Amino acid sequence: MRNFLFSLLLAIPIIAMSQSASAEPVLGSNFVLKDTAGVKHRLANYKGKWVLVNYWATWCSPCLEEVPDLVNLYDHRRKKDLMVIGVVFDYESVQSVKAYVDDMLVSYPIVLGDDSVTTQIGAADVMPTTFIYNPQGELVKIKRGLLTKAYVEKIIGQNQP
Repeated sequence: MRNFLFSLLLAIPIIAMSQSASAEPVLGSNFVLKDTAGVKHRLANYKGKWVLVNYWATWCSPCLEEVPDLVNLYDHRRKKDLMVIGVVFDYESVQSVKAYVDDMLVSYPIVLGDDSVTTQIGAADVMPTTFIYNPQGELVKIKRGLLTKAYVEKIIGQNQP
């Protein structure tokens, strides 16, 4: 009986540690972002698709450079296996963001970045930064700096379902 109680006492901290670790949400694992059109984007709604969450700013030259590749990827793969969500930070006004989006012919949804976004997904030390989620909804890569179509296709593959 003494050995049983001793074993039980040793097991309690292990059980407690495993429960507390699994109770913590994984950063970015089920975000909900509202875009400028008022549409809510939940990571869970995109199961089966790769999801790119791209942090950018209107003053950022590399951001400007990567937009055509992101638009091309989104336009060609959105109905098949890819979702792109742009999150703009450090902007002057909503009107300046809309003008930028119109000028760049951005077709994917744009979210106005704030603390609730970084709390759900994570912060970025540099612009642009892209969070890449696999079709199972798991964060598989954080790409800091310029993102290209070739880079994305290398990660997600060129096979389309």
